[in-house]
Amino acid sequence: MNIQQVPKGEIMILHLSGKIMGGPDYEKFHQEIKSLVNDGYVDIVLNMSKVTWINSTGLGILVSAFHTLKKNGGMMKICAVSPRIDNILNVTQLKLVFDTFDSCDDALASFSSE
Repeated sequence: MNIQQVPKGEIMILHLSGKIMGGPDYEKFHQEIKSLVNDGYVDIVLNMSKVTWINSTGLGILVSAFHTLKKNGGMMKICAVSPRIDNILNVTQLKLVFDTFDSCDDALASFSSE
């Protein structure tokens, strides 16, 4: 998994690419979220347009990040998931947990409407 940060005001967009499979990905993503929270970024958008696969451990990584941000008064939103990943989120019922959006712009706009 690769992570690229793009700040948009008080919101950080994380462009994820590759596979989210656990193992070293867990530590990498956990550290990323922790350092963002320490830097004052608690509202995060995950752009998953370039994520090719996610397994159950990878889903756990996202749930863990979601709870870390929520505990710190923030939100995590997900945008641009492929039909394959969208299906995984539906089957696991994580679409009931995560706010998902078709585009990053829609996800960013949703923060101001809350």
